[in-house]
Amino acid sequence: MQSADVNDADGFTPLRIKHVIRETTDAVSLVLDVPEARKDQFRYLAGQFVTLRVTIDGAEHRRCYSMSSSPAVESDLRITVKRDRDGLVSNWINDTLSAGDELHVAPPEGRFVLTSTAGDVVTFAGGSGITPVYSLVHSALAATTRNARLFYANRNLESVIFRDALAGLTDSHGERLEVHHHLDDLDGVVSPRHIADFIGSAEPGHDHADTDYYVCGPAPFMDTVERVLLDAGIPKQQIHLERFTVAAIPPLDPAEPVVTEEVTIELGRSTVTAPYRAGNTLLQTARLAGLKAPSSCETGSCGTCMAQVVEGTARMLNNDALDDDEVADGWVVTCQTIPTSRTVTVVYE
Repeated sequence: MQSADVNDADGFTPLRIKHVIRETTDAVSLVLDVPEARKDQFRYLAGQFVTLRVTIDGAEHRRCYSMSSSPAVESDLRITVKRDRDGLVSNWINDTLSAGDELHVAPPEGRFVLTSTAGDVVTFAGGSGITPVYSLVHSALAATTRNARLFYANRNLESVIFRDALAGLTDSHGERLEVHHHLDDLDGVVSPRHIADFIGSAEPGHDHADTDYYVCGPAPFMDTVERVLLDAGIPKQQIHLERFTVAAIPPLDPAEPVVTEEVTIELGRSTVTAPYRAGNTLLQTARLAGLKAPSSCETGSCGTCMAQVVEGTARMLNNDALDDDEVADGWVVTCQTIPTSRTVTVVYE
């Protein structure tokens, strides 16, 4: 067994599972035992995630899971994983892992974090999207004087993750925390009106200009919340989104006049020109060319795989990591980028 004091070539560290906590019938929390020698490496901000590398039936898989613990309150690092109908890794975690088992974990990453210490924090979570949101809310209450509001949507009462913990936070923080539970079996699927009513229910005189909005959950839920917030005049820079769903690669359009033939990739001291396989991302192209390109979340959220397109053009399918200025300068998250010109040259940092 590899020592937890040593990272492997891809930056993963073996960590032992300290405790397994059954949150609901289809969600489990894993408390990870981070050795003293790795405490600094695994120090994190509320809202961030770690990447797990697991092997199932001989195949390697990487998945990102947000910390549900609060660095302002708890010394242990905890992730929470909900079962999913098509979730190979999440279902494997729920079905097989026990205290004492070992997971290979990459250090924390992510930009879905508290951006200031002033103003209210208004959060929206759907299902397992509560994981980073709970960490954000808990940390804001414990480490700042900010007020927090949470709109939390679930199928029914039995599927509410952290139900008792949220009730405890409400009891201990009094008027600083408001939690609104939306249950589909009672209230119907979340609609724009539900979100608008929640936003409008803020105290009279509330200044939205000093408020940060955080959204995490299934894609349709997030799209609804984002649209309502923008329609309400909330500036885009105050809206923070966390997505962990990989965007689908669109099929090659036979009517597209330009077909990419080759991609040149500069990584460190290596420069490789490789033929392009239609539909592949730049990250997949780099791997097929034999390069060990940096990557982590592979959903366009963390920015680990960012590179600059210095020749040709490319299109990002999803980007929750780069700001507009970076995109304007040609930076892309290669895990979510496909080339759109005959030749493309990409340079990694």
